Amino acid sequence: MFADSAIAAAPASEQQRTAELVRGEDHWIGRFSAMGCPCEVLIEQVPATLARRLVDEVSRCAWRIEAKFSRYRDDNIVHLINTSAGRPVSVDEETAKLLDFAATLTRLSDGRFDITCGVLRKAWRFDGGDHVPLQSEIDALLPLIGWHRLSWHSPVLSLQPGMQIDFGGIGKEYAVDAAVALASGIARGVSCLVNFGGDVAVRHPRRDGRAWRVGVESADRVGAAASIISLTRGALATSGDSRRFALKDGKRYSHVLDARTGWPVANSPRSVTVAAESCTQAGTLATLALLQADAAEALLRAQKVRYWLQ
Repeated sequence: MFADSAIAAAPASEQQRTAELVRGEDHWIGRFSAMGCPCEVLIEQVPATLARRLVDEVSRCAWRIEAKFSRYRDDNIVHLINTSAGRPVSVDEETAKLLDFAATLTRLSDGRFDITCGVLRKAWRFDGGDHVPLQSEIDALLPLIGWHRLSWHSPVLSLQPGMQIDFGGIGKEYAVDAAVALASGIARGVSCLVNFGGDVAVRHPRRDGRAWRVGVESADRVGAAASIISLTRGALATSGDSRRFALKDGKRYSHVLDARTGWPVANSPRSVTVAAESCTQAGTLATLALLQADAAEALLRAQKVRYWLQ
């Protein structure tokens, strides 16, 4: 398993949505794709029927969240909000909780993190190519960015015309936590590690006492492990630019953008991995650390969490 910051992308077609289950040496392995990344479910030895149910339920959970919150669909709540053109939109309880969480992150980051900065994808690509936008292109989008520019009084959200929201910065970690909670409810006490694109969580230690081994992907060599972490319970999340970046004239531009400026954060680590009780907490700290640039490590030390920098 390798950790990466890839987040929600165009959903797979219904025909492609199948989950594979194979027996490993001492555990079951479920595999499927969701949110633009490979996903795995590792399950300690249980009857095959239970393993199959766990994999099916976890994959359905991931696909449900992807379908509901992906910005690439035209049939979900995000599309409804992003095409509201200033009209108020009443949202359901789950969406309201994510909006409240996004507001908290904006406050904690002093505006560096903001789910309204998704419009910057009109200027940035981060496909490994050399496209870097002009300052004038960024300046044209900045008036459409900023939590302070919208109205949120739960359950009603109103955006100014042209503004958009994007849950990509928090959606995958939320999905991991939802999936691991679901698995725990289905098979109480069974150790089941959920891994969505390198963001992982597990609620119960394995019965034989052994830890799950999680590889953190190298920031310099995609597909190679920079370190191996033993995990018995809790979560890991990584944010970095190993797969999503622009490279021009020898300068690498990370996909992690400061919403206040519209530009990638300079002088930040290439990759931050954080261990925490939940994947949402780990992902939050990893992202907030990157947004602090050269003060990333100081923030993580202050939070007294385990972390790995590259």
